[in-house]
Amino acid sequence: MIYIHTEFALISIVIVITLGIFSQWLGWRIQWPSIVIMSLAGLLIGPIFGLINPQVALGSLYSPIISLAVALILFEGSTSLDVRELKGISKSVYRIVTIGTTIAWIAGSLAAHFIAGLSLEISFIIGGLFVVTGPTVIIPLLRQAKLSSRVSSVLKWEGIVVDPIGPLLALFAYEIIKITSAESFSYRDFIPFFGDALLAVIVGFVIGLLVSFLAGKGWFPEYLKSPITFCFVLICFTIGEAIMHETGMLAVTVMGLTLARTKKFVHSISSINHFMENISVMLTSTVFILLTASLTKETILQVFTWPIIIFVLVMLFIVRPLSIWVSTIGTELTIQEKTLVGWIAPRGIVALAVSGYFAGILVEDGYPNATILTSLTLALVFITVCAHGFTIGPIARKLGLANTESTGVVMVGASSFSIAFAHHLKQLGTPVLISDSSNTRLEQAKRLGIETYHGEILSEQSEFEIDMAPYEIILSLTGDAAYNALVCQSYIPEFGYQNIFALPVHSHKTPDTAIPSSLRANLLFGEGETFTEINKKVNIGYKIKSFDITEKKSVLKGELSFNGTPLCMKKKNGNIVFVTYKEKLMLDEGDQLVALVLED
Repeated sequence: MIYIHTEFALISIVIVITLGIFSQWLGWRIQWPSIVIMSLAGLLIGPIFGLINPQVALGSLYSPIISLAVALILFEGSTSLDVRELKGISKSVYRIVTIGTTIAWIAGSLAAHFIAGLSLEISFIIGGLFVVTGPTVIIPLLRQAKLSSRVSSVLKWEGIVVDPIGPLLALFAYEIIKITSAESFSYRDFIPFFGDALLAVIVGFVIGLLVSFLAGKGWFPEYLKSPITFCFVLICFTIGEAIMHETGMLAVTVMGLTLARTKKFVHSISSINHFMENISVMLTSTVFILLTASLTKETILQVFTWPIIIFVLVMLFIVRPLSIWVSTIGTELTIQEKTLVGWIAPRGIVALAVSGYFAGILVEDGYPNATILTSLTLALVFITVCAHGFTIGPIARKLGLANTESTGVVMVGASSFSIAFAHHLKQLGTPVLISDSSNTRLEQAKRLGIETYHGEILSEQSEFEIDMAPYEIILSLTGDAAYNALVCQSYIPEFGYQNIFALPVHSHKTPDTAIPSSLRANLLFGEGETFTEINKKVNIGYKIKSFDITEKKSVLKGELSFNGTPLCMKKKNGNIVFVTYKEKLMLDEGDQLVALVLED
């Protein structure tokens, strides 16, 4: 029996992890919000078809696994925050996480009482929980929507900071119910609650400083830095939970914020981010399916009742906009930004996981209508995820808060060739930005109306001075091979390996300098087209021209009808495909081939 149970648990875990990652990939592939696909996948394999029930398969490990996963996701989100993102929006963020959260708590609680029919006590518990948006849902949406940096920062900061506050508000409301329902109570009875919350904050802060200090002193070898930090996060969360239930999330959030603040002093901590981000993506996928697959058919059927549906609509169209518009009066946000922020508030893992906990203890305490808490939360989570997931892009574009142009290109290094190339792509309707540390080299680009950035593209400061939302491709076109390689390596996590290209500085025609086949797809143009040669061609009169393609064909570079260097193809869908060391060009009817040619 033990063997059968273990085998079933193993199969369930593998199915959940695989399905979660596949959902993320499918969302990227078909341009759907991945959270929606994960929700549907979990419901299909769980309550609808009954293939697996993770809660039964994992037994007593189910809740701890979800709790630890949420802690790691929160930690990763909080370490990605940087106060420099708040430049120009600090008042808005502060008001939203304080006044806005308070309004959302009160208004949501009243809606739960008067519309969903919950008792006032339970309403204020669930109302506190429903203020959360959280990194598990908001960050995947931001990743896909490509919003302007201001709105993206507001939503990200709100989601990560409020995520641990929501469960604490729910816990605070529950403590009020317990204390005030006693025969005799004193306001001093609340001191332990606030004392425990403060202690959890101190624990997170101290552990964050400890990790920062040890990493800065070189006590961790590089290959163990991420695993050791991972362990410290788990320790921090466990200590927080031991102090008081639901304060573990608060502790790890403070730990992450502390590490984020010390990154500029201890640069080696930055290397942890990529590891934690990868872990976070996997955990988000897995936990969302774990939770939805563990729901019962009764819970799902209970969702389709008018009180619950009307409650969700009130939360969407009244409570959220009210909390944002009121809290941001007199702040830096424009009407368009307030409109978008007032609409986007998807709920996720934290709300779904914690509502189950409160439903259980409230039923035990004699509140029978607490049984609908899970259904109420499921309805809010699923409807907000679908509504906001499918509308964030179109609404943002309509309001002018998201990129509506074709694939943009960042060119690193201003030279005769890069400026001429950028100018031509701009005329084709492609957003282009040239970055260079020399203002003199950028002058010609500015005169041509090309977007420029004067500064070091590799500096941390550039992240907060350049809005990268319109750009998906980066070309390193300097005359320094080592610098080109460093730029490419630095931007792989953000742009992806397939969107990073470099211009060769030296010829690779001889056997001893031959390029490995694995790198040929990322080196631009072709053999002999080095930085010196291609700039020389521009300086002696070569021009960049576009040629319309009238038929679908695959051709070798040497078989082209003109004498010149093919640079890229502007596809009929607006995307840019750059020519690399690969010999064959895949051309389609309606495409434009851009080439550097010598005019007769």
